[in-house]
Amino acid sequence: MPTIATLCLALSLLAPLSARAQAAPGRVCPDPARPCAGFRAHDLSFVLPAGGAARDEDRSAPFYAVVLRSAPRCAIGERERGAAQALFPHGKVFATRWECEGDVENNVTYTGVDDRYGFLAVYAGDTRARADAVLARVRATGRFPGANLRRMQVVRVHP
Repeated sequence: MPTIATLCLALSLLAPLSARAQAAPGRVCPDPARPCAGFRAHDLSFVLPAGGAARDEDRSAPFYAVVLRSAPRCAIGERERGAAQALFPHGKVFATRWECEGDVENNVTYTGVDDRYGFLAVYAGDTRARADAVLARVRATGRFPGANLRRMQVVRVHP
């Protein structure tokens, strides 16, 4: 039978592994109250790699999102995103603002969408089952009749 000291040692060895797993580069930060550093309010954030290695872009792990609506590029603003966030307090609502207002620091885009359009979306998880459940909740609001699922990644482009 293990002693208390042995159990404490085992837990102390597992704690750093858990912390590293939580900080794994590419891990999406879907909690709107706890975004990862280095992103704007309208972005879905993710853990960026440590170190200063030169690279063209960083990508998140793949995930599902429910696209609430599409619009002409740059048409969805922070007011609309914030209103949608209030409807879904437990999942990050994000909008693409890629190349809007001539702001070169608006350097976040997304895979799996047509870059000729803007969109408003809510994070729906990393499994299809969870994403289907989020889509059902979105449809139950009656506010987003064209809502649909997309598998995507966040892409942070370096200037």
